[in-house]
Amino acid sequence: MTIEITTVPCLADNYAYLIHNHTENTTCLIDAPEATPIIGYLEKRAWNLDKIFLTHHHSDHVAGLGDLLKRYSANVSGATADVKRLPSLDAELKENDKFYLGTIEFSVMEVYGHTIGHIALYSKKISAVFSGDSLMTLGCGRLFEGNPGIMWETLQKFSRLPPETKIYSGHEYGEKNANFAISIDPDNKKLQDRVALIKKLRLNNFPTVPSTIGAELETNPFLRAGNAELKKFLGLSKDEDAAVLAELRSRRDIF
Repeated sequence: MTIEITTVPCLADNYAYLIHNHTENTTCLIDAPEATPIIGYLEKRAWNLDKIFLTHHHSDHVAGLGDLLKRYSANVSGATADVKRLPSLDAELKENDKFYLGTIEFSVMEVYGHTIGHIALYSKKISAVFSGDSLMTLGCGRLFEGNPGIMWETLQKFSRLPPETKIYSGHEYGEKNANFAISIDPDNKKLQDRVALIKKLRLNNFPTVPSTIGAELETNPFLRAGNAELKKFLGLSKDEDAAVLAELRSRRDIF
C-alpha cells in the first residue's frame, strides 16, 4: 500500500493536504481554504478527488469547497457537533468514528478548544494526524470558543498518540511560534536546535510541517504546560496545568 501526502499552500499561510492512495487510486483532501491551488495540483498529478474532510467551520478552511465540488463529485465529511455551521455534509462524524480512504482506516478525534466542534483525523497505519488548528508546530490554536481546560484536554489527547506520529496542521506558524517558544523556554536545548532548523526551513521557503508528536512533547510550550521547570520559569509553579496553558495562550496572542 503506497500512500502519498502532499502539502498544498493556500491563502496567506494556510495548508491543505492531499492524501493519495496509489494502490487504489483514491484521493482525500483535508480542508479547502481555496480551490485554485488544490485543483492545480490535482490536475498536475491527474488525480481525481474522492473525499473531503473538514476539520472545522472557519472560512479559511472551507471557502474553496464550492468551486471544488463544481469539478469533482467528492464526498464531504465534517463534525456532527458542528453541522449547523459547516457546508452541507455527506457524512457527519464524531469521536472514534472511522473514516476510510480505500482500505486505509482513520479514526476521528474531537479536539475542541480552538472551536467547539473541531475534529482531527488520525491513522495508525500511516502514522499521521491531521490536526487542523488544534495542535500546530510549536503551538496550538487560539481559544476562540473553548476554554483552557478544554484545550488542555485536547492537547493531552494528542500527547497520547505514538511519538513517531506526524502532525499535519492547518497553518504555517512555525517561525513565529518558535520565536515565542524560545522566549519562555530559553534553556531547552532541544527547542534551541528546533528553532535553528525552523529558521533554516523558512529561509528557504520550506514548510515546518509535518512535525511529530515526540518533537512537540519535547519543545512545544503548550504541550509542556505541566512541566515543572517551565512553570518555575514562568513563576507559575503552584498553578494548575490548564491555568499555565491559559497564561501561555494569553502571551502568545499578543506576541
